[in-house]
Amino acid sequence: MSIALDRPEPPPPIAAPKPTVDGLPPEFKPLPADATVEEQDLHWYTTTYQGDRVPQLTVRAVVTGGVIGMLMSVGNLYMTMKIGISIGIAITSCVLSYVAWSLLRALSGGRLGQMSILESNCMQSTASAAGYSTGASLSVVFAAMMILDPQHRHQPWWVVAAFTFLTASMGVFLAIPMKRHLINHAQLPFPTGTAAAATLRSLYGRGGEAMKKAYALIIALGAGVVVGVLNTAEDQFEALGRFFAWMKLNLIDVQLPGQLPAQGFALMGGKPVLGFGFEPGVAVIGAGMIVGLRVSLSMLGASSALYFFLAPWLQGIDAGHAGLAGYVASIPLVGGGRLYHPLRWSLWGGASILVFASLTTLALQWRTIVRAFTALRAARSPRSQSELENAMASIEVPGSWMLIGMVPIGMAMVALQVIAFAVAWWAGLIAVALCFVLSLVVSRAAGETDLSPVGAMGKLMQLLFAVISPPGAVGVQASVTHNVMSAGIAANSASASAELLSDLKTGYLLGANPRRQFLAQFAGVFFGTLVCVPAWYLMVPNMAALEKYPVPAAQIWVAVARALTGGLNSLPPTILYAILIGAALGVALPLVEKIFPKARGYLPSATGLGLGWVVPFSVALSFGIGSTIVGVWRRMAPAHQETYSVPVAAGLIAGESMIKAILAMLATAIGLLH
Repeated sequence: MSIALDRPEPPPPIAAPKPTVDGLPPEFKPLPADATVEEQDLHWYTTTYQGDRVPQLTVRAVVTGGVIGMLMSVGNLYMTMKIGISIGIAITSCVLSYVAWSLLRALSGGRLGQMSILESNCMQSTASAAGYSTGASLSVVFAAMMILDPQHRHQPWWVVAAFTFLTASMGVFLAIPMKRHLINHAQLPFPTGTAAAATLRSLYGRGGEAMKKAYALIIALGAGVVVGVLNTAEDQFEALGRFFAWMKLNLIDVQLPGQLPAQGFALMGGKPVLGFGFEPGVAVIGAGMIVGLRVSLSMLGASSALYFFLAPWLQGIDAGHAGLAGYVASIPLVGGGRLYHPLRWSLWGGASILVFASLTTLALQWRTIVRAFTALRAARSPRSQSELENAMASIEVPGSWMLIGMVPIGMAMVALQVIAFAVAWWAGLIAVALCFVLSLVVSRAAGETDLSPVGAMGKLMQLLFAVISPPGAVGVQASVTHNVMSAGIAANSASASAELLSDLKTGYLLGANPRRQFLAQFAGVFFGTLVCVPAWYLMVPNMAALEKYPVPAAQIWVAVARALTGGLNSLPPTILYAILIGAALGVALPLVEKIFPKARGYLPSATGLGLGWVVPFSVALSFGIGSTIVGVWRRMAPAHQETYSVPVAAGLIAGESMIKAILAMLATAIGLLH
């Protein structure tokens, strides 16, 4: 049963692809990087698009996705409070849906029909919007607000519900223009989206080639599951911790260490450095296999320069100024003075590269954004457009939908800030306006590497609001409240956009109708808000309950908000140089690529350089390992690599991320029962 929520005009008679022998669309192969937007659109529409031939936006797909997303939103709420990380659920929801419907079909004696591959993609979109884009704001923003409040009070339920729904909805609508820019034109890989498409093709494929890829994916998925279980920390899942303890006592220690070597590759000032080692895991290696050498090695190079050279040099300067009144150290100590944390300094420079590179790239590709906003006009004026433009306008989400959605959502978000938190209306407008810029930055980074630098973007907002809403003007308590709230608006909408664009990438590779997929995503926001807001109050009824969770992400926001009450003088002076150098690199690299396109392969990736200063060295190292594996594989057996590298990478990502999500849901259920 299809939901007739949208009624696009039937596409003009451009030759469209026929399904392959196993009922799937042909596997999408992108054109060379120098292809025009029109050539890319025509290639996709005539070789991959299946949205008018295969069921997609159906009641069962939306409801199933909503239910899975609601369950996983609670899991993400728990995981973010426990370890500061939320788990992407796109691949997990695909597999769960396929298994659930296969079981229901068996129980019904075959009377129920199997979901189509595009229904599963639609279901995945609803689940992601429900499970990923709604829970993180609660366990970070409102946990931080609760800590900062002198009486440690909860915000009223209507404030929590409105904030969660509005920021998640902003993420959905902000993805509209970015979809054509980042997916259709830039052809960014979005590794999890690519992996989800490969997973679905393997689940539904029946041909000989598809079955070979499916076997490769299943083997890699099994390896990912095993590694995901063995590298789980003891305190994340108590039953697993007891199993590890029993195995170590009676047989053999099977638990993988958190880091190799245990103290990292080198000490700094006689103390370990956070994240300076290899973390046993395969999901990030799988992402590196999809991302490629240029971005991954740029990330590893930037991270190596930071950890091996720049951070030790800055720490030496800090040691020379120890005890000097008014001196602010560049490389801080964390964990009770046990560990050095160079990312607390470098993220400002890394975020600067990411922001300025994204804005420069956007300025150089402005025509793509203009096309996104004129899609509705194209659909209403078919005679003045080419056959291809009419076809694409009838299935792409019109740019006018963003305006129709963002105007009331933006006004409501400003009103919420003014009424609930006494933010000046003009400051509220700035927070909403900057959401587009920061969402673009986060989405581009996620598209190139699968990493969403939400934390870095949130800190930029905190820095901005320390200037426009300083303690001297509004009071210390109001200043820290405005600081955290502005960061929450940007972070939640940006993370939602990035996750949903990953789902749109899956749909793009499978030939889905993007307009119907957008509607499925928007429906998911309602499901997620409905369950995660009550779950927040049930899991954290008071401050005593919150103190049982580490809430690391919220604690970082609280620390930054409190530190910035002293203004910019509370930051190390070296940060200004990092920001300026990052801005120069962010502008220069896209310009050089534009002027000298043949030199692109020899230039470092701006996104890779920026992320190399935002993520730990361990993450950059895993990306480098994954991309190097594919590079060597391609040289030794190019045909074999072309066939199997993506299914293997998809399996590694799917296996580890899926078992982590399942463990999170089990831990949540056990925690609620106790």
